[in-house]
Amino acid sequence: MYLRQAEITILLFLAPLALIDGWLIVAKEQAVDWASYAPGILAALVVMAVGLAYRALGRSEGIALGSIATGLFVLFTILASILNYLLFPLAAPTIDPVLARIDALFGYHWPDFVAMFGAWPWLGTVLGRIYLSSLPQLVLVVILLGFMEKPVALHRFLLAGIIGAALSIGIWWLAPSFGPSTMHDIPGDLANSIDLVVRNEYGAELLRLAIEGSALITAKDTLGVIAFPSFHTVMALMAIWFTWETRLRAPFLVVNIAMIPAILVHGGHHLIDLAGGVAVFAVALAMARMLVPAGAEHRKPAIVTRRPAQP
Repeated sequence: MYLRQAEITILLFLAPLALIDGWLIVAKEQAVDWASYAPGILAALVVMAVGLAYRALGRSEGIALGSIATGLFVLFTILASILNYLLFPLAAPTIDPVLARIDALFGYHWPDFVAMFGAWPWLGTVLGRIYLSSLPQLVLVVILLGFMEKPVALHRFLLAGIIGAALSIGIWWLAPSFGPSTMHDIPGDLANSIDLVVRNEYGAELLRLAIEGSALITAKDTLGVIAFPSFHTVMALMAIWFTWETRLRAPFLVVNIAMIPAILVHGGHHLIDLAGGVAVFAVALAMARMLVPAGAEHRKPAIVTRRPAQP
């Protein structure tokens, strides 16, 4: 057997996700640009095959762990991204006006918060780069935990991400929200000065998708669509939590503390979205810890070989 129990568990999460995607594609007669997804899918399968080969040959369990986990992570991000778009058009109205009123109770107003960085455009630009680093950070964590041969932490990390994303998508589907970028326009000169990620055109496209849906789902034009709960917050907490016992704890902590204002400014989020992300992370982490108990994967997977029959 070349797969660890947690790797099988992760595959059991991915299988129904793939089936749901397939069923919705057929039921809705949704066009999908598979050519745009093919390189990512192929890369994921190749990387997993490399990991399985290393494990089968007994060469390096660290490379095996990191490679298999990277492939699983890439496949999950593709399947989850497609599912997000398959849920358009939306059946329920967005709850952004309600979230904005909650923000107001705390004195938060997104356009004013963005405008504040107009006085320090360099800082706004740096925050934009930090905001866009979320996914590469997670890939780095997967590779780090794999090569350090920390299977429990690695598989908890993957499951926390999968469960966190599933919870976020489910909450968003029941009570959709896009963030204040669909409610307010940011002046073009301000947006340009800080290289704002979520611009007026972004918000307008989200509103169009909510009504019309997507004529063609493609990896080339994928947008982040979920405001509440903030999945960027979930990812930031994952990066901090799962690198805490490594030598890279300090840089991950610093970058992801800066991620808080980055999410608000460049993600076009309500303040309450971050609180939702914290709650989702707490639930996802607890479930991941239950599915992968401490010490459950210290043994390497058994590799069964045939022995010649005794004469």
